[in-house]
Amino acid sequence: MTELATRSAVGIVLIAIALCSAVFGGTVFAVLVALIATVMYVEWSRMVGRWGWMWKAYGFVYCLLPAVSLLWIRERAELQGIGTGFDLLIWVFLVVWSTDIGAYFAGRAIGGPKLAPSISPNKTIAGLVGGVASAALLAGAWAIYVDLPAVLLWLAPPLGIAAQFGDLFESGLKRRAGVKDSGTWLPGHGGLLDRLDGLVPVAVFTAAMMVMDAL
Repeated sequence: MTELATRSAVGIVLIAIALCSAVFGGTVFAVLVALIATVMYVEWSRMVGRWGWMWKAYGFVYCLLPAVSLLWIRERAELQGIGTGFDLLIWVFLVVWSTDIGAYFAGRAIGGPKLAPSISPNKTIAGLVGGVASAALLAGAWAIYVDLPAVLLWLAPPLGIAAQFGDLFESGLKRRAGVKDSGTWLPGHGGLLDRLDGLVPVAVFTAAMMVMDAL
């Protein structure tokens, strides 16, 4: 099986798990989110193990905040009149997934100048643009289809950028730690941190907007 096929197959399984848990919500979703946050923190701790306790403390916050944010989005959206929790959660997922997929294919097809060669030599400016455009189209279409607040149409592109810079942040950590991936148990993807680094800023920012009643 080629690398792309392996990456795609594993990605489909992960998406299916995320969607099923999002549908159920409640305890099922909370348990999955807690498990994911725990694995993320284990991977983080392994990477920064010799960097001092401050890095481990920061990692705890880094893994906790998106977990709390996802739970807040799923359970509070409808109470705040922002569609259903499921609808908003899918919007968050689409921003991240479409950014990742769009950036991957645009980067491979177009190439061109590197985005941040000293941090992640494979990422290109074309990939950044392709990812943002993909997020704007797919997440925007979903927001219109399920009648989410119009502000989410405008938030998709900047959050697509945030997702890619979340990816760059984790790439910088790996480069400093001297590792290729945060883990090895997800074929074609590495570890959970490698797969969810873009979700961290998107989930946290979306939940923050909800707390500030800005959606």
